Amino acid sequence: MSSGSPYSDHISGPSDLVTTYEEKRAGFLALAFEKSIRMTPLINQANVLREAAKKAETPEKLLDINSIQDALLKAAGVSDKANKYMKEEDRYKAKLDLINNYLKPAGSKFLDELVYRFLLTQGDALGGIMRNVGGVWGKVKFLDMLGAALHNSGMNYEILLRHDKTWQKNIGRNIVSEEIKAIRWWRQKGKNERGSIRTLVVDFTVKIVRKNVDACLFKGTENLLTHQFYQEPNNFIALGELKGGIDPAGADEHWKTGSTALQRIRDAFSRKGLNPYTFFVGAAIESDMANEMWNQLEGGLLTNAANLTKANHMEALCLWILSL
Repeated sequence: MSSGSPYSDHISGPSDLVTTYEEKRAGFLALAFEKSIRMTPLINQANVLREAAKKAETPEKLLDINSIQDALLKAAGVSDKANKYMKEEDRYKAKLDLINNYLKPAGSKFLDELVYRFLLTQGDALGGIMRNVGGVWGKVKFLDMLGAALHNSGMNYEILLRHDKTWQKNIGRNIVSEEIKAIRWWRQKGKNERGSIRTLVVDFTVKIVRKNVDACLFKGTENLLTHQFYQEPNNFIALGELKGGIDPAGADEHWKTGSTALQRIRDAFSRKGLNPYTFFVGAAIESDMANEMWNQLEGGLLTNAANLTKANHMEALCLWILSL
């Protein structure tokens, strides 16, 4: 191992990168808890639908209850995305097909059938959301740890939410990390003195790579933070891939995807005569991929790496980022 390497504080060999049984179990429990949280609004919507639909004596009368028309469309299998492109007559036909094909044949149990259809279609939507939860969870945990490191360091920092254009000072637990698009901080020059700016942006499309990158760290000054600034290759300090899926069955694929993406990044910047740092963060890391990762670290191809389930790894990675 190279003396003083960025990963030497938390990784001394490939075995340090491997996700243990206990860490896998904790990860699965965390995702199960997240799923139950995301299911709660769906169950509440179904209960409200049933109460409102009780006013209808027959399936056809459901069309007269204004407050449940969107829910009827969802029960008919119409997604929110499809709904935006449908004409009113198409929406009406979809609801009529639901009534004629499913609710009327159910007889006096048509309300049960309606709620069942609603939960069935929304459950499919939830399944799609949950398949992406691993990636979201990885970014949330990463941003949580970075925010904690910034707070403990006493650095001045601000956050940018996904749907805002104005930076705001961190307001603690009132902000959910899933809403954060970027964090910027000032490197300290001295007491009460602001130094140069560092900005970390998640889910950023890098023009010269022509792909979305999970995490990008930029250097700059306060007067240069423009859209053009964020696409200037010289302003990139580090780029990283985050894989939050905990299922061991998908671990190797996550690593291959992430490793390929990082090589694509290195190739694109190399053509510009640049060599920014690259790092990988994963929740599910098995022995074979840990060996490959270690070889890349030792060979200088990969600058840093961390196992998302290990607190000491994430702390070390975030402190390294703050030092750049």
